[in-house]
Amino acid sequence: MNIDNLPFSTTDWSQIPPTEHKGESGSAFWRTRQFGSIRVRMVEYTPGYLADHWCSKGHILLCLEGELHTELKDGRTFVLTAGTSYQVADNAEPHRSSTTTGAKLFIVD
Repeated sequence: MNIDNLPFSTTDWSQIPPTEHKGESGSAFWRTRQFGSIRVRMVEYTPGYLADHWCSKGHILLCLEGELHTELKDGRTFVLTAGTSYQVADNAEPHRSSTTTGAKLFIVD
């Protein structure tokens, strides 16, 4: 990843309007900033959220609050809690997320 032509700026995430993305169950609320080809998001999952698709997009994801369960299409599962992250490349390992308690994430993709 190259970060070019991006002047210094700050983001007050509370001022970015959320957009709702419904899962198979529950919802994800995204606050999104786009910097050229780089998307940066603050995402909050409601308790009981289950993604409605397998994602093949690459991400760097940091769990800020709660607990996130990530399942890879090959059957492996991972649990992220506050302060833990995962990294995955584009088209590398399809994955989907769920949470029973809710979670807040910071994602760069």
